[in-house]
Amino acid sequence: MDFWPEFLATSWGKEFVAGGLGGAAGVISGYPLDTLRIRLQQPSNPNRSAMGLLRHIVSTEGVSALYRGMAAPVAAVTFQNALVFQTFAVLSRAFDSSTNNMDPPSYKSVALAGFGTGALQSLMLSPVELVKIRLQLQETTGRSRSNNHHSNDQQRSSASMAKYIFRREGIKGIYRGLTITTLRDSPSHAFYFWTYEYTRELLHPGCRKSSQESLQTMLFAGGLAGVASWVCCYPLDVVKTRIQAQVQSPWDHPPPKYSGIIDCFRKCVKEEGFVVLWRGLGTAIARAFLVNGAIFAAYELSLRCLFSDNSPESIQTEENRL
Repeated sequence: MDFWPEFLATSWGKEFVAGGLGGAAGVISGYPLDTLRIRLQQPSNPNRSAMGLLRHIVSTEGVSALYRGMAAPVAAVTFQNALVFQTFAVLSRAFDSSTNNMDPPSYKSVALAGFGTGALQSLMLSPVELVKIRLQLQETTGRSRSNNHHSNDQQRSSASMAKYIFRREGIKGIYRGLTITTLRDSPSHAFYFWTYEYTRELLHPGCRKSSQESLQTMLFAGGLAGVASWVCCYPLDVVKTRIQAQVQSPWDHPPPKYSGIIDCFRKCVKEEGFVVLWRGLGTAIARAFLVNGAIFAAYELSLRCLFSDNSPESIQTEENRL
């Protein structure tokens, strides 16, 4: 009965709530741009601009189509984001050789902790993104509704889509794309946290220890961290999206177009040129700056509110956190 009050009184509880609020703010603020990114990466939209695709989606499917599939990432984002920030905090201390716990971890430790955090969180993120991508690629045009063999796949919820994938493809199908997700997220999280820590300290010297940077610093450093994490791994994201977008299992006839990461990379480049590996990058960068600025600002401000009792223990805990 007293679990939640006791949980919220701990540092882990405060981190959990702050991480969840930050993640939710990021998903809601950037989801329409994420839908555009996913659609732009598909072979069916080779020459369409982001604005052209946006107008097409709104006119043919409605504004709600831009938010299709959002339930899955929003439902998972509290736990996921809490784990990401907590795992990063633990690993950054573990990798840091400094014996003074009052000092922030070195930038090397930050990068290594980010790499490990990305690898671990991909275990949970991969199924969520698989469901999200399948839902984002559903179209609700009259033509698709008129095809009886496709009509059953229209307007699935996140839960029903997950059950559908599991029934057809099993646990292996739910985790389709796990390897490429790990290859994408490990280096991207290293760049992500390193860029945030370096930028906030550059803009507001001493803030890594005092946690007293301005809102503008949080927004800009978080936004820049998001951009850096996407630029370093974007070709892998294109390959991941195409692999996870395949609805056929290896036992279907015809079989899926891409049999693996290397096969997908080779076929994409052969059919559409190297430019395909960067298709939708502009939309991804715009979304990354907006989303991650919101994530870090919401996270930092939430922690300040949660630690606002100004007790010596709370103040020391906040100063020691990352």
